[in-house]
Amino acid sequence: MKNAFAIVTLSALLSACAIAPQKQAEPAAAEPAAPADAAADSAAPPAAAPVEEALPNVDLTSDMLYRITKAELEFKQGRWQGAYITMMALAQQTRDPRLARRAAEMALGAKQGGEALSAIRLWRSLAPDSDEATQYFLGFAVVNDDLGEAEQIFAERLKNAPLRARPLAMFQMQQFLLRAKDKAAAFALEARVLAPYGDMLESHLILAQGAFSLGDNERARTEAEQALRIKPDSELAILTTAQVSGDIDAALKVLATFLDKYPKSREVRAAYARILVDSKQTEQARKEFLVLLKEQPDNLATLYALGVIGMQSNDIPAAEQYFTSFVNVLAEHPSDERDPSKVLMILSQIAEQRNDLDAAYNWLDKVDGGDEKIYLAARMKMAQLTARKGNIDEARKQLAELKPSEAVDQAQIFQADAQILRDAGDHRAAYTVLENAVKRYPDNPDLLYDFALVAEKLGQLELMEKALRQVMIAAPDNQHAYNALGYSLAERNERLPEAYSLIDKAMQMAPGDPFIMDSMGWVQYRMGNLAEAEAMLRRAYALRSDPEIAVHLGEVLFAKGDKTGAQQMWQEAQTKDPKNDALKSTLARLNQSL
Repeated sequence: MKNAFAIVTLSALLSACAIAPQKQAEPAAAEPAAPADAAADSAAPPAAAPVEEALPNVDLTSDMLYRITKAELEFKQGRWQGAYITMMALAQQTRDPRLARRAAEMALGAKQGGEALSAIRLWRSLAPDSDEATQYFLGFAVVNDDLGEAEQIFAERLKNAPLRARPLAMFQMQQFLLRAKDKAAAFALEARVLAPYGDMLESHLILAQGAFSLGDNERARTEAEQALRIKPDSELAILTTAQVSGDIDAALKVLATFLDKYPKSREVRAAYARILVDSKQTEQARKEFLVLLKEQPDNLATLYALGVIGMQSNDIPAAEQYFTSFVNVLAEHPSDERDPSKVLMILSQIAEQRNDLDAAYNWLDKVDGGDEKIYLAARMKMAQLTARKGNIDEARKQLAELKPSEAVDQAQIFQADAQILRDAGDHRAAYTVLENAVKRYPDNPDLLYDFALVAEKLGQLELMEKALRQVMIAAPDNQHAYNALGYSLAERNERLPEAYSLIDKAMQMAPGDPFIMDSMGWVQYRMGNLAEAEAMLRRAYALRSDPEIAVHLGEVLFAKGDKTGAQQMWQEAQTKDPKNDALKSTLARLNQSL
């Protein structure tokens, strides 16, 4: 169940639905300051509503200005200690909280947790009404499990909060306490501080989530049920109830019952649909998302979910429709939180599958440079599509214009260039590209692997074996290297025990790989084990009806005297790939025709 739901905390509250009875303007929740040593990774103050502070009337003398300026220069030069001491001394002398805050910022910037805490304490003492100073202090206190003083502050904040702002204060407390190392102590604190507010929905929601995180499911369910009794139509309460219900089936039942009573509960329906997806009830999930889409036709999350469901259920036209709508809606209403790049890649793949290369290219051309990895993948694929349309020179030019910053990406450019040449049948040029690439990146296993395959095509068998053994050293878990060398030996009918050992090792690494199964079937055939060969090849073909597997299975059947079965497999291979070289050479060697 923990995978089915994200715990509903303040972020969910703000993005899903309001829990206060009336709409109200509320300050944004502040992220607790990071603690002591770990924390001082961030010198930025937590986001909090600005509060007017009573500042002392201090004359800025020339001496004070000189000391502040000198301290700032020292801090910029990396000498934080003197700068920090100066700011602390001036803060104590002038009683100005701004100087104490600056000392805290300097300590945080230097990742000095103890000094930062001292400065924050001084800041709070000088500005006791400063919410920002209090938030800093709470962040440090909670993460260091100094909960005594924190509890008093939390209790006072709830007591002094206006009634309508109290729910937000409760969730702010929850956010702080999520960082505590001692989760049990943090939960006990929550229970004590929230005890006077048993008539409030939010109090029980927080306690339900806290108990659930500690594994106290009975307490979690009790608290969630109390929340629902207070507000039976609360979406947050029912989502929490489902979260703590025990298992996915129970959660689905809870949410379905709620939706029968409150069918307009959008967040609950969305959660219900997501859990249906997790539980493999794809068709029912699709129906729920369609209800959501009818209510909000331009909702990006719903369009994306329906696109994914279409892909999972192999309804490619539907997936394309929803993903296209996703891209169009996002183009009309750009969002920094939504990146269409992955969807554009999927749409390109769909178009390519139906051989619409122009559409595939155009989708990829919309991928921007926001994510360098995805952008590079899109541009390399565009070059491959250009090559497929017959313009090899232009494709290679497109690749040459790519200038990725990382070595691993630069190596991919060489691989893509070589693949274009290999697909065009120019193995000699591909060999030259990869030979130069391997010299530049001698430890890159992917380059070495591709180089080995091209070397074999050119009859450079010793070079091929050397490169594959280098891959095995550089990447010992690379099953493809073991499989490739084992298959090459089996194909040449050489060193068959060694070939078997190599392929067997590859199978141990990837037991469900149909191509490794094909290699195992082929080496069994070469060793004269026809029954084992047929069984293995049939397993491989059931997983992946690849033409080359069909050719191998056909030859095994032919060797067993089943010429009808052999012809059937070869005909299937020809239907899938009429120009298959393995089929042609096998038929010629066995003096057979189709």
